[in-house]
Amino acid sequence: MLKNEWREFNAGHWTSDINVRDFIQKNYTPYEGDESFLKGPTKATTTLWNEIKRLQKLEREKGGVLDMETNVVSGITSYGASYITDDKSLEKVVGLQTDKPLKRAFMPYGGIKMAEDALKTYGYTPNEEFHTIFTKYHKTHNQGVFDVYTNEIKLARHNKIITGLPDTYGRGRIVGDYRRIALYGIDFLIEKKEEDLLEHECGVMREDIIRVREEIADQIKALKEMKVMAESYGFDISKPAKNAKEAFQWLYFGYLAAIKTQNGAAMSVGRISTFLDIYIERDLKEGTLTEEEAQELVDQIVLKFRMVKFARIPSYNALFSGDPVWATLEVGGLGVDGRDMVTKNDFRFLHTLENMGPSPEPNLTVLYSPRLSEKFKKYASMISINTSSIQYENDDVMRPIWGDDYSICCCVSATQTGKEMQFFGARANLAKCLLYAINGGKDEISKMQVGPSYTPITSEYLNYDEVIAKYDVMMDWLAKLYVNALNLIHYMHDKYYYEAAEMALIDTDVRRTFATGIAGFSHVVDSLSAIKYAKVKVIRDDDGLATDFEIEGDFPRYGNDDDRADEIAVKLLKTFIDKVKKNPTYRNSEPTTSILTITSNVVYGKATGTLPDGRKKGEPLSPGANPSYGAEKSGLLASLNSVAKLPYEYALDGISNTQTISPDALGHSLHERVKNLVNILDGYFSQGAHHLNVNVFGTEKLIDAMEHPEKEEYANFTIRVSGYAVKFIDLTREQQLDVISRTCHKTI
Repeated sequence: MLKNEWREFNAGHWTSDINVRDFIQKNYTPYEGDESFLKGPTKATTTLWNEIKRLQKLEREKGGVLDMETNVVSGITSYGASYITDDKSLEKVVGLQTDKPLKRAFMPYGGIKMAEDALKTYGYTPNEEFHTIFTKYHKTHNQGVFDVYTNEIKLARHNKIITGLPDTYGRGRIVGDYRRIALYGIDFLIEKKEEDLLEHECGVMREDIIRVREEIADQIKALKEMKVMAESYGFDISKPAKNAKEAFQWLYFGYLAAIKTQNGAAMSVGRISTFLDIYIERDLKEGTLTEEEAQELVDQIVLKFRMVKFARIPSYNALFSGDPVWATLEVGGLGVDGRDMVTKNDFRFLHTLENMGPSPEPNLTVLYSPRLSEKFKKYASMISINTSSIQYENDDVMRPIWGDDYSICCCVSATQTGKEMQFFGARANLAKCLLYAINGGKDEISKMQVGPSYTPITSEYLNYDEVIAKYDVMMDWLAKLYVNALNLIHYMHDKYYYEAAEMALIDTDVRRTFATGIAGFSHVVDSLSAIKYAKVKVIRDDDGLATDFEIEGDFPRYGNDDDRADEIAVKLLKTFIDKVKKNPTYRNSEPTTSILTITSNVVYGKATGTLPDGRKKGEPLSPGANPSYGAEKSGLLASLNSVAKLPYEYALDGISNTQTISPDALGHSLHERVKNLVNILDGYFSQGAHHLNVNVFGTEKLIDAMEHPEKEEYANFTIRVSGYAVKFIDLTREQQLDVISRTCHKTI
């Protein structure tokens, strides 16, 4: 006998144990129709969105921050019920991070200095009492990390051969299975965690057992606090959701608990669309919900995801420009049984970009397969063309590894929903590492001895075999240093900034992955190609450091579908991940890597000298797995073909590719453009490629937006950058110029 809350649902394993995937597979309704059923925004949604747009405008006018908390330490129950407007009835999904919309919380557990510096940056005065508490009485994650950092790690960090390390803020990239609250209610989740606690009540209290017991206790506490938070809004989430409205609300309370307690670099939402569609379909059949009301629920939960804000410091904003949250939310995909998992709700979530206009958040991601329904592929492509707000990831390469209930936990990184977590952190600058190999471990800019003092290359012309041999051992050093740094960071994060709210919604017996990343990828490939196929002369300064290069002759470049260059790219990727895997990782996590730079390519570029491929000192590195600026000479498809050769199995954390296409290159009518984009996506992903950001606009629009940000049409003008989307006018001018300099394909 099913609970009343589960009426009309098909039973299965999910009724007796936590198994959201089983629930979805037994109950979802595939949809192969088109978008004609979709409805526009309700008056309530429009009113709320207009208010948020007004506040966003004020936020920009105030320098990027509307308001900040100084007197309350953020926690699940730190604030009472808060709403966007005085008319509470407008909000069909309630709950704010703080006590006001767009107000940024005070979150010191990652590091008190970062929290205070964020306040000072925007003219706020930190509470001195908190400074005392979090320096004298309560240790923070940041303090723990710097207590154990080695001098070698500090030096490498300072010289930015590794950067973006999550040692001053929340690590992020952990996706709680927020759906569990809606399906089971909090009390059942607490009951299951208490059972897990009993299972770890064994005779020998080893360190690992002690730690798990403490973590489970913290998780149970977080679940109880979620109930208290929900009660402040008048909801009882102890039991399962009775209808679609409650399912949306219960799920959102779980996410709200996460963003109230953590300020990670990626606070993703997860794969919620198909799950919620099951509730909507039941309510529609019962006659208790209309299509207009269903769209309203989708619009308003997305509205809440668009509002997520964290207090950041200038160095963070430089690395991750545009105030991103990466609240990634997925639609589409296939089941392992071959069924299309597209539902009407997948259309509804994409439709929010029409009902409320383009937006960077949530980071909408289509899990793509050529086998998806044609009508959905066409609709997604149309949204891409009109908004440049969604990204695509290859479900056919991810599904065999992660199953059919995975989420994207950052930009391009898959994680089994509710089954695993990720130890994420930073990027290794392989371009700078190449210069270290040439210069015997000395930094080409600071001239410090950062890497091992190996014998530098002293020849006038670079010899490929000599460079490769020295680069190989320098990468050994960098991989070990990188893993050691992350091991220290994640040990301290678990100790001082544990993600209890998120981990409470993840299995106790959790799979852990260890996510590293690469910067400067294409420049290394082209540099090695230049050394191999042309002649590269070294120009040294008075200290004997290689600071410039002269290239004699031509050489193949990555991004033109030339196997000579592309084979170097594949080998480089495999070499680096193999070196990472040689090093022991924290909590026996599984090493992975990504070719993903976010917008840190600009910061990395500033810290990187001239390279043998012709890129000059200080210029931005090419983002992610993208070919070097100016390298693509053979059109879009050739560029895509090069990137598609990189095997996903070598970079399970993701391979980011961001492309800008001139509208006329796709066709002269919307119908033609949609058709051609679908064909491009089908062809690209059929080759095993992992990811694609699609921007459809001309460079002229970017230049006008940069020069005239005050124009209303640019207020929410959204573009895809390396793995996420931003409002173009929120980028720094440096970042804007970087985006403008990227290749805009005028031919396919």
